[in-house]
Amino acid sequence: MTNRTTPRPPLTERRLLKLARPFIIIAALIATWQIVVSVTGAPKYMLPAPYEVWLTLIKRHDVLLDHARYTIAETVIGLFAGASLGALAALPMALFAPVRFWLMPILLVSQAIPFFALAPLLVLWLGFGLGSKIAMAALIIFFPVTVAFFDGLSRTEPGFLDLARTMGASRWRLLTHVRLPAALPSFASGFRVATAVAPIGAVIGEWVGSSHGLGYLMLHANARVQIDMVFACLLILCAFSITQYFLVDRALRAALPWQPDSLKPAK
Repeated sequence: MTNRTTPRPPLTERRLLKLARPFIIIAALIATWQIVVSVTGAPKYMLPAPYEVWLTLIKRHDVLLDHARYTIAETVIGLFAGASLGALAALPMALFAPVRFWLMPILLVSQAIPFFALAPLLVLWLGFGLGSKIAMAALIIFFPVTVAFFDGLSRTEPGFLDLARTMGASRWRLLTHVRLPAALPSFASGFRVATAVAPIGAVIGEWVGSSHGLGYLMLHANARVQIDMVFACLLILCAFSITQYFLVDRALRAALPWQPDSLKPAK
């Protein structure tokens, strides 16, 4: 019985396809966008054509970039602040049962509160500056990182722990040499999710109260029916989010070489 396998394309072709993939997807999305505008005949104040949004990006690039740097700063600082707080919360929960007993219900209840309802309070407490937006981004990021890291710490392979105990490892060495390295892939998964949702917190904070940022610019452009400006802000946010995600993903893959990737095709 002959084993027939589908021949895979050469390595160079796969690399070229991987490099061209983002451009193919972008071109397909723009073409779909243009088709929808042409078929529906939507007016500019409802759905501008891609070319009109591109002109806005070129003509108003100075304003867009000026506001984008505030949103980017809020997102990046909030991302690392929320991830750090999440890791610090997960560690004592995994190590001490009383902390887990009292803190886990508080974390679950906190997720029942709409984050948009907290934004006005954060602006009231922390002002209209960067502080309230960073806090909003950190709050959104905090829970997925905490849960992912706690799950990784609490699901360490029992055989690894038994072997370390047999060799006389202390509780501290169990944590630093076994449990933490085994839990870092789970932390990385939570951090990737946090990277994707971090801009949401910053933009919500800017909607509620701000004088800078892409969220602020979108809110005022929408009030003036400048929908091409709204789409320009959305495109910048999308480009930044995707870039941030892939940079974080590459950094985590380099920092965790022992993390298996079963979906990666064999060479």
